[in-house]
Amino acid sequence: MLTKGLCFAAESVRGRGFQQQNFKMDPMTDLRAAALASKAWPYEEARKLLKRYPDGKPGGAPVIFETGYGPSGLPHIGTFNEVLRTTMVRKAYEELTGAPTRLIAFSDDMDGLRKVPDNVPQAEMLATHLGKPLSRIPDPFGKFESFAHHNNAMLRAFLDQFGFEYEFVSSSTQYEGGAFDEALRNVLRHYQGIMDIMLPTLRKERAATYSPVLPISEKSGIVLQVPLDVVDAEAGLVRFEDEGETVTQSILSGKSKLQWKVDWAMRWVALGVDYEMYGKDLTDSGVQSGKIARVLGGSKPEGLIYEMFLDDKGEKISKSKGNGLSLEEWLTYGPQESVAFYAYREPKKAKQLHMGVIARAVGEYYQFRGNYPAQPVEQKLGNPVHHIHGGTVPEGVPPVTFGLLLNLVGVMGADATEDQVWAYLPNYVEGATRESQPELAKLIPLALAYNRDFVAPTLVRRKPVGVERAALDRLDRELAALPAGASATDIQNIVYAIGNEGGFENLRDWFKALYETLLGSSAGPRMGSFIALYGIENSQKLIAEALA
Repeated sequence: MLTKGLCFAAESVRGRGFQQQNFKMDPMTDLRAAALASKAWPYEEARKLLKRYPDGKPGGAPVIFETGYGPSGLPHIGTFNEVLRTTMVRKAYEELTGAPTRLIAFSDDMDGLRKVPDNVPQAEMLATHLGKPLSRIPDPFGKFESFAHHNNAMLRAFLDQFGFEYEFVSSSTQYEGGAFDEALRNVLRHYQGIMDIMLPTLRKERAATYSPVLPISEKSGIVLQVPLDVVDAEAGLVRFEDEGETVTQSILSGKSKLQWKVDWAMRWVALGVDYEMYGKDLTDSGVQSGKIARVLGGSKPEGLIYEMFLDDKGEKISKSKGNGLSLEEWLTYGPQESVAFYAYREPKKAKQLHMGVIARAVGEYYQFRGNYPAQPVEQKLGNPVHHIHGGTVPEGVPPVTFGLLLNLVGVMGADATEDQVWAYLPNYVEGATRESQPELAKLIPLALAYNRDFVAPTLVRRKPVGVERAALDRLDRELAALPAGASATDIQNIVYAIGNEGGFENLRDWFKALYETLLGSSAGPRMGSFIALYGIENSQKLIAEALA
């Protein structure tokens, strides 16, 4: 579980800073100086907050980080991505300052249901509640008091799974409990100023009916998109048309919902949010909400505008469509740290999120983790694993790479078992057992599942041709002549020698021939490592099958 691995739980944060990272230098001087100069994006983001509060937040108040969630659909990997990245910035800020922070996970569950999601049951029932607040629509799963309560529960379970430290806040609780009442009065006080910001951004038809405040009909329960007049800002009273009748109604205590951009700005001001990142698709919304926040007497938070995750067709991942790769699917084929690694890398670059990226992310995560101990402090602070694990990076890496595991189970076939894999491992790792290699033990079932579902169906071994046949025959003979216990390096040297002397235009052609004829793939591992792991006799059988 990442709860321990990532050190995101509350006890792992405060008062520790760099002091547990085993760096042999003064944590308050050299390390802070390195972090202040680091180009790693979490530190760059944290420095925005340092510029905002050079002497700390007034009164020693905690710096507020926020992430937003629209519970019209189930939580997905993009949700995880935003909370993870925000947490990384939060930890970077705490490392730089030691100042207190809070992370609010905000659910906009007062929003009206605009359309029925594609990936939930009872679509016909939900269709009868279109336009109503999500918190007042029955749960199509039949488990909670409302659709929003169900999705909020899924969100919290989703975040708790990874040990994130956060405070859950729901829009419905804030509106209905009166916590936003003063902020709503403030919106009415500055009603015209908000209209002056929003109307120039709207089409003529939309501008004619636009209002920053959306009253909730006491007749239908629908969040109304109607123009209104402010009757009494201090009392929270407005006047509007509802089903042909002129109604004067309070907007307080859950009787209204603000338009999205106004709601976002109001929330920033009411909750005192200092940092919130969001996707590139919300860039214009962020600009308008920032202006509205200033009208309301506050300021726009600092934040990173990140690029969106895309599915394998290059389309934006959507909660309502359910397209792209779910977190549950990723965790079927890769460890949790690999998801965090993929989310960390290049946040301002659009990245496809599909099954094909998992294996590479797993391999690169362990590669970076393996490099971490020997790196100087400046490189450590820029290494993704430093931010994935909150500065407390696990020691060591599994002795067999994920790619090599995939190649092993690939030749073993789709029906390979864990016991069969463990039978091969002592060829490569002396005395390897589940007990002695617990992290490797977690990777093996993931590799088996990935091979079964995605690799094995694509593997097609071709026949060797031309100089390939003679080279494979020589490889077979030289493997047979090796002494017992020959190392992967000894085997790799033989493979290189055959490639250099076998009539190939370049070594790449020889390695490609090995992969395609023995493994059934156009790419593969260091053959010395693979043969050592699979066993010389088994490898000779592969060669014999290819030559036959």
